[in-house]
Amino acid sequence: MSQEELLVLIYKKDERAFTHLYDMYSKSLFSVINVLIRNREEAEDVLQEVFVKIWKNIDSYNESKGRFYTWILNIARNTSIDKLRSKDFNNSQKNLPSDNFVHLLDDSNKLVNRIDTIGIQEFVKKLKPKCIEIIDLLFFKGYTQQEASEELAMPLGTIKTQNRNCINDLRNYLKI
Repeated sequence: MSQEELLVLIYKKDERAFTHLYDMYSKSLFSVINVLIRNREEAEDVLQEVFVKIWKNIDSYNESKGRFYTWILNIARNTSIDKLRSKDFNNSQKNLPSDNFVHLLDDSNKLVNRIDTIGIQEFVKKLKPKCIEIIDLLFFKGYTQQEASEELAMPLGTIKTQNRNCINDLRNYLKI
């Protein structure tokens, strides 16, 4: 089934479409959600919530504004960020057993552990002020590139280019 055929069925609320929608996109959306949430059970709950939102809000999808996959990816990302910001999720994370953190102490010489231990923001602080501003909005505050563009009063293309350059600068700092 093509994406166009799938969209027609979803608009008609044909139940077969939900199964196809899930089969086509669940793995990639789950990957994105799991990277953000970092808890498999919670990520599975968010994935379910994402598919319900897609199903219920299909009328808000506008083909002229972007690809369908981009639209559902934004729903997944925003739902994940909402989950991370929720009081219930934050409270559940406060009571994690110490076993979750022992690996940080086991091999503190590895770069991955140093980043987790001191926080990636320490590396970001070494970047140019404009990079710090862009990365802060996009990665730490969860802005879209469009929202960052509006917030910083910069063209969207400039935000995209500077973001790419800033990420490359950050990668160079991480090559220790």
